[in-house]
Amino acid sequence: MLMRTDPFREIDRIAEQFFGTTNRPAVMHMDAYRDGDYFYAAFDLPGVDPESIDCTVQRNVLTVRAERRRPSGDSVELVAAERPMGVFHRQLFLGDTLDTDKLEAGYENGVLTLRIPVAERAKPRKVAISATGNGRKQINA
Repeated sequence: MLMRTDPFREIDRIAEQFFGTTNRPAVMHMDAYRDGDYFYAAFDLPGVDPESIDCTVQRNVLTVRAERRRPSGDSVELVAAERPMGVFHRQLFLGDTLDTDKLEAGYENGVLTLRIPVAERAKPRKVAISATGNGRKQINA
């Protein structure tokens, strides 16, 4: 049997009010960055079954929802419960410069990684310059 004493239990209780509980899990941690012509968002979801992850885009709002469940059954006896369980939810507001129609998602080693290409209209482009005669264009009033 696992026995432990915890003199900081009251501090943990207060922290759970701010950062989450098993009924209201803490925020889903994320890194976001741009690399070349792609925008990446990586969400930490260790121990989450990939089948429970739901990723949707509506207009420019990306919603990620995942659920982590405790082992259950008649023979399962819970000895310690410190990891947050339940439904995790996060929304990102994406700019118009991203092509959400081509969003790709992968889940590996407990990390959900989304790869979103930068839209063609947002990429730098070369502007052709035309010159007439001495290089000045005459504007008619």
